[in-house]
Amino acid sequence: MGDHLSPAGRSRVMAAIRSRNTQPELAVRRGLFAAGIRGWRIHRRDLPGRPDLAFGPIRVAVFVDGAFWHGHPEHFTPGRSGAYWDEKIARNRERDRLADEALARAGWRVLRFWDFEVREDLDYCIDRIIQAVTERRSPSSS
Repeated sequence: MGDHLSPAGRSRVMAAIRSRNTQPELAVRRGLFAAGIRGWRIHRRDLPGRPDLAFGPIRVAVFVDGAFWHGHPEHFTPGRSGAYWDEKIARNRERDRLADEALARAGWRVLRFWDFEVREDLDYCIDRIIQAVTERRSPSSS
């Protein structure tokens, strides 16, 4: 994915990458459904960052981030893939940070999981979401 790709080639690469309804995201949704957790909406356009899952009334936002695309330090090395990708990933990271801040200012609890975390330990991810949802639903957290 280096800089040897033309802009048209980069566009084809980007178009082939799924940004919504990824396998890790679907696994989270299936896991929550199996655990009896309901009430989320997916990819809400009215919220910063368009969370993968948003529990509106209790304000819990869940993101499942791709390790390369969101710049996990063990999965993205600046300089290795070229300037275009360095800049793209830097913009993605900044966009994520701004979305988290905007959601937090609006009273949302933001949970972010790496795609590999979901693949490696789905139960842990589901448990963290259930904990946040339960805490927000309890009358004492109002």
